[in-house]
Amino acid sequence: MSPERFTRINTMLNNRQPDLTLCLDKVHKCNNIAAVIRTADAVGIHEIHAVWPDIEMRVSGNTASGSQQWVKTVKHHHMNEAVSTFREKGMQILATNFSETAKDFREIDYTRPTVVLLGNERDGVSEEGIACADQHIIIPMQGMVQSLNVSVAAALVMYEAQRQRQAAGMYGECKLDNEYCQTKLFEQGHPIYAKACKRKNLPYPAIDDKGQIVASDEWWQAMRAPSAEEI
Repeated sequence: MSPERFTRINTMLNNRQPDLTLCLDKVHKCNNIAAVIRTADAVGIHEIHAVWPDIEMRVSGNTASGSQQWVKTVKHHHMNEAVSTFREKGMQILATNFSETAKDFREIDYTRPTVVLLGNERDGVSEEGIACADQHIIIPMQGMVQSLNVSVAAALVMYEAQRQRQAAGMYGECKLDNEYCQTKLFEQGHPIYAKACKRKNLPYPAIDDKGQIVASDEWWQAMRAPSAEEI
């Protein structure tokens, strides 16, 4: 791995915000999902959640531009499953929804552990999501249209959260566990060896502070040996 690649991956890992996330509530258009993931990566979100009861989530690779490799997607069959996960992590639950108690999205404190529920293209956030939210939020609009594309709405909220967190000095220090970071450094810094490990059923080696592989002689011998399908 080149020093430049090593620095770039480490910078990304150091800026991830594991206590800030989104939950897509039955959002089904692939290009919208991909656009949300791409923006999530850009603002440092580590993973997003999706409530998808019936079909497999598919992400448009062209729209995501590879960001799906960096942002994990956690799927839930029902909203109550997702909410339980957020409550266990002590997150405030926000839902985009027009209501008498809804606040301008810029009035929210996003430095707190936060999840934002975003609804699908036709129905918005589900009744279950609306009911479980600690606060409803809206994006003020002055025109005739009263809603934005879900990926655009998500981007506005995420960048407001990023602005607040940067002002609070919440970026720049790694908050992810070391095992995850080591895995990402190996898979993205040494992709050929990572594929070989999966093919040969070998454990991932450690990565040192210069981005190089640290492994035993036995591991290297196994790596160089032909696999069963190569013989």
